Amino acid sequence: MKKILLIEDDVAFCKMVSNFLFKNDYAVSTAFSASEAKTLANASDFDLIMCDLRLPDSDGIDLMVELKSKKPNVPVVLMTGYADVTTAVKAMKKGAFDYISKPFVPEEVLLVLSNALSKKEEKINSKLVSTPKSTVPKSNFVSGISAVSKAMNNHIQLVSPTNLSVLIIGDSGTGKEVVAKEIHNLSQRKNAPFIAVDCGAIPKELATSEFFGHLKGSFTGAVTDKIGHFESANGGTLFLDEVGNLTYENQIQLLRALQERKIKKIGSSTEVDVDIRVIAATNEDLKEAVKNGSFREDLYHRLNEFSITVPTLNERKQDLLMYADFFLEKANEQLNKNVIGFSPEVIRIFQAYSWPGNLRELQNIIRRSTLLTQGNLIEKEVIPSDFFEVENQAKSVFSKSENEKEMIIKALNLCNGNKSEAAKMLEINRKTLYNKLKLYQLED
Repeated sequence: MKKILLIEDDVAFCKMVSNFLFKNDYAVSTAFSASEAKTLANASDFDLIMCDLRLPDSDGIDLMVELKSKKPNVPVVLMTGYADVTTAVKAMKKGAFDYISKPFVPEEVLLVLSNALSKKEEKINSKLVSTPKSTVPKSNFVSGISAVSKAMNNHIQLVSPTNLSVLIIGDSGTGKEVVAKEIHNLSQRKNAPFIAVDCGAIPKELATSEFFGHLKGSFTGAVTDKIGHFESANGGTLFLDEVGNLTYENQIQLLRALQERKIKKIGSSTEVDVDIRVIAATNEDLKEAVKNGSFREDLYHRLNEFSITVPTLNERKQDLLMYADFFLEKANEQLNKNVIGFSPEVIRIFQAYSWPGNLRELQNIIRRSTLLTQGNLIEKEVIPSDFFEVENQAKSVFSKSENEKEMIIKALNLCNGNKSEAAKMLEINRKTLYNKLKLYQLED
C-alpha cells in the first residue's frame, strides 16, 4: 500500500480526502500545518506528498521546495482553488509533479496520483536498468479505470496468450487497432510482425494480390513479384480492419486461407504455409450481415472465436482525463510544445461533451488545441465553438424549465455531481442549492 502525506489546514476537507484515498488503497498520514508536515516527513518515508497551496504557517510552494530538497525523489502534488491555477503552474516549474484543482473530480485525483507514482517507479527502475530508450517500444494502449474498461482489459489479458482468432467490435474512433496491437504485444508473437490491413480501402479486383501476393508477369501491371499480407505477417498477427467491407468472393478466399493456413500467389502453382494469428475488427453488426446474406456465416464463426467490445468514450467518461493527458503528451512530442495541462473550465467542457467521434475526435481536438496554445494550459479560447453547444443548450433548459427538481438533477449529472459547478450553471448560490437538495430529498 502506497504511503501518502496529506498536508491541508481545513480539517473537515482533509478528513474527507483522507477517507477517499484510504478507500482507494492508499495509506494516508495527515498534517494540518507546515511544521507538522516537516516533522512527519523527517520521521517517515512517504511515496507521495499532497500539499495545499495555502497554509497558515507557510506558503505551500516554499514548503514543497524545502521537502523536495531533502527527498528529491518523492513527487509532490499541490492542491489549489481555481483562482490559484496560475500559481500552481509556476510551482510545477519549481518541482511540483502536478496540481489538483478544488473542488476535486475523484477520477482526476486518482489519475494524477497514479501518474506521479508511476513516474517515480520509472526513475527508480531507470537507475537500476540501463536499457537504451530506443529499444523500449512505447504502447498507445491506455488502461482505463472505468468498469467497462476494466472488463475489456480483463478480456485482453485473457485472450492474448492464446492463438484464438479475435473479433473486435466497436464504433469508429474507439481505438480498435490499438486494442489489436495490445493483444499482439501481450502474445507469444510479440516479436513477430503485426500487419494491419484496411479491408475497406482495397479494391475488390486487387484483394487477392494484396492478401496473397503475385508473381511478375502474372497479370497486366505485375511488373515485379509481390509479397502479400498473409506472407508478410507469417509468424505474427494479421489485423483485418473493417472486415465487413470485403466482397463475398474475397470472403471465400479469406476463409480458405484461414482454414488451410496455406496461400497461393497469383501466377504460382506452389502453396506456401503460413503461421498467423488473425484479429479482425468491425463497426458493423456482422450478425445482421450474416442474416441478410452479405457476410458468410462460416467466415464469421472462424473470425469470432473470441470477441471483445470496445466501449465508446461516452461510456467510459471516467477514463476521459487519462486519455486527455495521454494525447496531450503525444501532441507535445509531435509539435515540440510543452503544454502542462488543461484549465478547469476546459476539463468541465470535455466532461459535458458527448464525443461522437470517440478517441479519434479527442486526440484531434487536443492536438489542435496544443498547437494553438501559447501558455502552459489549454484554455477555453482554443476549443472549437461546437463544444459549447451542449453547455449552452443545458443552460437554456435550466433557465426556462419549470420542473425545478429535474433541472437540478440535470445540472448535477452534467457537472458529475460537483455541487459548486452545478450551482454556477443554475445561477444560484451553493447554500440555495443545498436547501433545494434537502427539499427534494436529493442529498447523498
